[in-house]
Amino acid sequence: MVTRRRLLAAAATTTAAATTAAATAGLSACDPEGAATPSGGTVPPLDPASWPSVRAQFALTPGVVNMALFAFASHPASVRAAIEHHRTGLDADPYGYLRANESQLDKAVAEAAAAYLQSKPEQIAFTDSTTMGLGLLYTGLRLRPGDEVLATEHDFYATHEALRLRGERDGATFRKVRLYDEPETAEAGDMVRRLRAAVGARTRVVAVTWVHSGTGVKLPIRAIADSLAEANRGRADADRLLLCVDAVHGFGMEDATPDALGCDFLISGCHKWLFGPRGTGLIWGRAEAWRRFTPVIPTFTGEPDGAPGPAATPGGYHSFEHRWALAEAVAMRRTIGAPRVAERTRGLASALKDGLAGISTVRVRTPRSPEISAGIVCCEVEGYGAQEAVARLRGAKILASATPYASPYLRFGPTILNEESDVEATLRAVRTL
Repeated sequence: MVTRRRLLAAAATTTAAATTAAATAGLSACDPEGAATPSGGTVPPLDPASWPSVRAQFALTPGVVNMALFAFASHPASVRAAIEHHRTGLDADPYGYLRANESQLDKAVAEAAAAYLQSKPEQIAFTDSTTMGLGLLYTGLRLRPGDEVLATEHDFYATHEALRLRGERDGATFRKVRLYDEPETAEAGDMVRRLRAAVGARTRVVAVTWVHSGTGVKLPIRAIADSLAEANRGRADADRLLLCVDAVHGFGMEDATPDALGCDFLISGCHKWLFGPRGTGLIWGRAEAWRRFTPVIPTFTGEPDGAPGPAATPGGYHSFEHRWALAEAVAMRRTIGAPRVAERTRGLASALKDGLAGISTVRVRTPRSPEISAGIVCCEVEGYGAQEAVARLRGAKILASATPYASPYLRFGPTILNEESDVEATLRAVRTL
């Protein structure tokens, strides 16, 4: 197989420009403290024990409470610096910089992601988004005509559409189950029972979402995995149920690895709660689960019969400066610590839910318990549609979002970039609606 790296290596001898690019390569050359702040100054060094210091790493508009950063991330200073560093090298000598640095930078990103997931680099494929990951996975899983994929009514559009298109191509069926009637009264045990009861003899894949972006409900993935393990007893390997998790609103916020969750595949974008570079994502899979997957897009990263993650990574030229800067986002998150991030986010979300519940015109639609909720907080405000409420709050310098589903809710997502004062300001603004 002729890979891009082999083409680059065989195309010409090393040029002076490539030598220069190699000399300037490496994330260590990036200076996050040189990145600008909204006030025009430079970014102070990160103190991971200080939430104000974490906030200072981001070039956010001052005087605005942003409760929608979970939807599409702002880049921290270290990521901005890495992107600019690689962009400068690529702009100066695209061929030389790519040839000199691609292999080592790809490896650095894979190792960083594997360390964060407490896994191995060969188990990870890289994509541009959750949507791309879902499309690749549900297209590439080997299913026979009549095999069934069981999803839920609460999954993102991209999951449902990827499965519908799969069924049109090869006859694999697609069915949805409802896990709860009202999101705010959802119960972990009931959700597990409903999903397990829906599994049939022809079910081969169970597609679920860790945290529902339309309601804020968090599924008990470990309990679901244990329930499906019972269903797998006595099944042949080819008939074994695979648990596939859209993890985008848990990844970077919850303190749980794929192995701890017990899933077979985990799909996520990296530009939400992780605050990774925009346009980055990944698919993690168990080694035995990858054996039931056929790559969809030719890879440029290695032999087709090599490590499954790289073999599943789409080839072609990408926005390399963004993908390579993912290592910086992971490094920052590991420096802060996943447990601290999870605790902080849950604390702010709980305070927001408690405050909203005390407003007579508000109906909180997200479960109050952190056991079945994460960072997303959804609600309804009497007399206001979701989009209208978002617009009114924006006028008060509170940035929120509306859920893009059949039942639109006003949606907040406090992150580690928010403070208790942001929650209080949000509550004051909602009370004026």
